[in-house]
Amino acid sequence: MERIILWAFFIIGIALLFFSLRKAVIKDWILIFLLNAYLSTFVGVFVVEEKLLEYPVRFLSNYFGTSLLYEYLLFPVICIYFYQTTYHSKYLNIILQGALYTSALTIIEVLIEKYTDLIKYHTWTWMHTFISTFFLMIFLRILMQLINKKES
Repeated sequence: MERIILWAFFIIGIALLFFSLRKAVIKDWILIFLLNAYLSTFVGVFVVEEKLLEYPVRFLSNYFGTSLLYEYLLFPVICIYFYQTTYHSKYLNIILQGALYTSALTIIEVLIEKYTDLIKYHTWTWMHTFISTFFLMIFLRILMQLINKKES
């Protein structure tokens, strides 16, 4: 069952990526995608190596201990949508939308942890997920704003 869920997430992630890159300013979207994948890898490797959580069922499990699907596809794609929806927003709205996106991701992760073997918390909790995801999304949003300000 877990493999079916992984493949479903993979298909959803590819479809969302395809639709997210159809708009203008594709440079920003790709940069957000790559920066998010790069930075979330550090968090993911640290969390798994410190045995705070584990991914018993995952893609390429013989080679990687982290969730490649989440760190390299799903989370970066969600971050693209977050950036797109906050592109013209004020700071308060960016924070509120960041909390909304992060809440949705955290709820999904908690449900997956509770009802499947895709994630197993050891000392990790949903609060750790919420805080790390929120700050990474806000950091990337601010970083992109600084990059675009320097560019223009």
